[in-house]
Amino acid sequence: MQHEAIYALYANVKSIIGEGSAAIARDDNGNVVSWDASAVATKEAELLAESKLGQLRYERNLLLAETDWWELPTHSPMSSERTTYRQSLRDITKTYKSMDDDGFSWPTKPS
Repeated sequence: MQHEAIYALYANVKSIIGEGSAAIARDDNGNVVSWDASAVATKEAELLAESKLGQLRYERNLLLAETDWWELPTHSPMSSERTTYRQSLRDITKTYKSMDDDGFSWPTKPS
């Protein structure tokens, strides 16, 4: 993720070779572009957090999609348990930013 952070912070960087403090960034002309390790580390953390939140939303959306049929007009009205389950799924990102967060668990799907 270090390379992605460097690309995000330095628009003139076109290629990166190596990892860690040995990473060398270059522009279109092959000139070395210096980069700030602290800024890159901060950006890496931001990108990782965004990725984890994106994964949480993706998984949540799959779970919601599995229950979309509950809302079809041809189906009987949704029970309060099902309504609560779907709302809990929609609200999960208000409490958690990653499936790795302490205490994270999916709500229990009612029958």
